[in-house]
Amino acid sequence: MPHLVTLIEKLQRQRIGFKSLGDGAIDTTTASGDLVFNIFSALAQFERRLVQERTKAGLAAARARGRLGGRKPIDPRNPKVRMAQKMHQDRSLSIGEICESLRISKPTLYRYLKLKSEKSS
Repeated sequence: MPHLVTLIEKLQRQRIGFKSLGDGAIDTTTASGDLVFNIFSALAQFERRLVQERTKAGLAAARARGRLGGRKPIDPRNPKVRMAQKMHQDRSLSIGEICESLRISKPTLYRYLKLKSEKSS
């Protein structure tokens, strides 16, 4: 529903009406159809806000219990991190080859390489 609301709002800004062929409930070219659309839009916004509130409440409750979110810190002394840094420094392998041999993703490799530059700064 949120995607439909966004799409119809974009169409309305361009002065394009929307008429649902599957169910006649939504027809923004009429006053009653526009009312139904606006009700659906308000309900979709209400649902989004409820999800946001519940998420914030859940995170606050978790923090109150001492739980922290996010990724665990990477130990720069980890052998995999050191190997990735050494392989990259040698420049004999491409980024893709390093990732494949260590079975890590490119973003993970770049996080490993960033650790070295942060350490030397």
